[in-house]
Amino acid sequence: MENRNENINFFHNDINKNLFNLYKNSSFLAVDTEAMGLVHGRDRLCLIQICNELNVTSCIKIELKTSSSPHIKKLFEDESITKIFHYARFDVAALKCNLGINTKNIFCTKIASKLARTYTNKHGLKDLINELLGIELDKSSQSSDWGSNDNLTTKQLDYAANDVRYLIKAMNELEKILKREGRYELAQKCFNTIPIHSDLDILRFSNIFEH
Repeated sequence: MENRNENINFFHNDINKNLFNLYKNSSFLAVDTEAMGLVHGRDRLCLIQICNELNVTSCIKIELKTSSSPHIKKLFEDESITKIFHYARFDVAALKCNLGINTKNIFCTKIASKLARTYTNKHGLKDLINELLGIELDKSSQSSDWGSNDNLTTKQLDYAANDVRYLIKAMNELEKILKREGRYELAQKCFNTIPIHSDLDILRFSNIFEH
């Protein structure tokens, strides 16, 4: 393990046992991924970011398509831990396509935002975090070569970590609105379909529900 930022744990391919033991006792894990592109099967997974309710944040650089991440797999397939993503459909597909991980118990803040924040069409993470939490995210490192053999820069790591640091708080705020507006159960039903949509995306059946 290397620590390039004292607030971010950095690993190659998988977290260590100590961090696994910490995370497995969490109720929530905020998760994000970075890849070489948006096409599953062509563009490999390069980075996984994780943060729990104690704000313990980790970035895991995935070196090759054949990498194995058994600790992460156990965590993400643990149904007792809620995994929070923003646009879970992509991340869940990337994790399955690259690491054989079948993510369980999912909350997607993008779906939740579209069901809760019907007064706006701005459902990107930056707009969501800014409105709900009053925090301005720096997205300038979004388009980066995450697969480079060179070390990730401090700016890249900070960007990647910030994509998960605020998801649990955002989920809590969205849940309040969903319950207030009577849409919480509908949101849960939508979250349950995410693995199916991700499987369809992997097989290039993304538009199967269109007329």
